[in-house]
Amino acid sequence: MKLKLDEQGHVVVQDGKPVYTHEDGKDVAFDAPSAVSKITALNAEAKGHREAKETAEARTKAFEGIEDPEKARAALATVANLDAGQLVQAGKVDEIKQAAIAATEEKFKAQVTTLAEQIKTVTAERDTTTGILYQEKIGGAFGRSKFVTDKIAVPPDMLQNTFGKAFKVEEGRVVAYGDDGNKIYSRARPGELADFDEALEALVERYPYRDNILKGSGANGGGAPNNGGKGGDKKTLPRAAFDALDPAAKADHARNGGLVTD
Repeated sequence: MKLKLDEQGHVVVQDGKPVYTHEDGKDVAFDAPSAVSKITALNAEAKGHREAKETAEARTKAFEGIEDPEKARAALATVANLDAGQLVQAGKVDEIKQAAIAATEEKFKAQVTTLAEQIKTVTAERDTTTGILYQEKIGGAFGRSKFVTDKIAVPPDMLQNTFGKAFKVEEGRVVAYGDDGNKIYSRARPGELADFDEALEALVERYPYRDNILKGSGANGGGAPNNGGKGGDKKTLPRAAFDALDPAAKADHARNGGLVTD
């Protein structure tokens, strides 16, 4: 397409519009304002298409990873069809969890209570067994002691009330402790614990009222005369020794005519 010129080389104008000759030889007046308007309209249309494309791409991005649109629609339909009752039931999940936790705690609470009762029972049985063992081991030792038979003027149970607390049963054997809290060791067998008689003799030797409980001490022990033979077989105990006796031993002492000195 060429701009048409006259013989003088001037642009041919038709209705105020320049004339162009097309390749097929046809002359056409070029409407510049109309062309500009058309170009502007086309640009606006192109912009609209571009923006629509960008919007569509953004929306499509939200569905990335969905390979089967039909399955996605079916899932959405399932959710949409949930009735109010199902939604309320779903909301009770936390309530059910809390109830389960409470039930579990209650179950273990009962077990813990039962276990505590069992421990209490076993402890009581152990203490009873320990008491029986103590009485058998230590009480029996006082009753069988040659030292008590030969040297002590008071009954074994009275002597046990005074010195029994110094003896303990450890690993099946009787062990004596002094007033300092240390175990009493044998003088005859250095490095070894004293046996019952040797330990008891050591304790009696340290006892401030030993003269009142030893035979032949001249201090009113069992079988020893009191006041030069007056008063028969009456036994005399210091107040501290008498107070250490249990009620039965005190009654026995009084019944046998025993005396108490302050």
